[in-house]
Amino acid sequence: MRRRAFIAGIGSAAAWPVMVRGQQPKMLRVGYSGIMPPDALHYAAFEKRMAEIGYQQGRNFAFEYIQAPSIEGYQQTYSELATRKVDIILAAGNEPALRAARAAAGATPIVFIALDFDPVEKGYVASLSRPGNNTTGIFVSQLELAGKRVEFIREIFSSAARIGLLWDAASREQAVAAAAVSEKLGFEARLLELTGDPPDYVAAMMPMKESPTQPIVIPASPLFLRDRATIARLLLERGTPSICAFREVMEAGALISYGVNLVDVFRDVAYFVDQVAKGVKAGDVPMREPSHFHIAFNLKSARALGLEIPTSLLARADEVIE
Repeated sequence: MRRRAFIAGIGSAAAWPVMVRGQQPKMLRVGYSGIMPPDALHYAAFEKRMAEIGYQQGRNFAFEYIQAPSIEGYQQTYSELATRKVDIILAAGNEPALRAARAAAGATPIVFIALDFDPVEKGYVASLSRPGNNTTGIFVSQLELAGKRVEFIREIFSSAARIGLLWDAASREQAVAAAAVSEKLGFEARLLELTGDPPDYVAAMMPMKESPTQPIVIPASPLFLRDRATIARLLLERGTPSICAFREVMEAGALISYGVNLVDVFRDVAYFVDQVAKGVKAGDVPMREPSHFHIAFNLKSARALGLEIPTSLLARADEVIE
């Protein structure tokens, strides 16, 4: 397995606040709600990075996590965090999460990761350099990445006629962006909407029923990340190659992943939490974008699908699962 970090480590000064001899350090309480279970690796990466810069869980730091049952559940979970009067609210991933956090936060500062929407275009921040609105964090240009994934598929599957674009409530705009690039590259794009509770992935993929070996794109969405094992198993049973946004989905069985490494992103968001904890107004902390995007291939899945990945592409990979 080969890896290359996508962002150099972000340094930080000594953790806030300085403890006076004989006193207990002030407890920094960060509230967060997500769809993934609490033992997800990227959450652990955030806590580890906080510890590295001086915030020890249970000593001067508390990471208060509430798991949301669905995207629609964010309104309730972020309201619950607000009633706990946390010092900073962390929102990560999709626009509904940030919208729910903003509705509940009041004067509480928000640090967020925009994984599948443009916070400037949507009006959540004034600019990346000076976000304002008591809000700051990391922005990932996911719509551009959605098009790049289609380009990867065309590079590998030069004769493919169709492409399936899976999407849900959190990733509709990614599907639209991918469809536009698909048309330019000569694909017949099939939009595969995921609906139902629980989500019905078999029904979502029905428009590709007659073309099971044609590729499918899995966008960035907390639902697809959570259900990655189910999705990967279904795709392999169908004989369907796929490209996804997160390496965790690739690790579960998707063929390729291209996007940010969530572990790295959650480590890096600790910088913003630290800045706000030290007293810097969130809206005055410039937002940042990733400088590297992670490419990974699952050769186990390639063999199961009877495919061979060109060596020229493998040479560009950050990670290869043999």
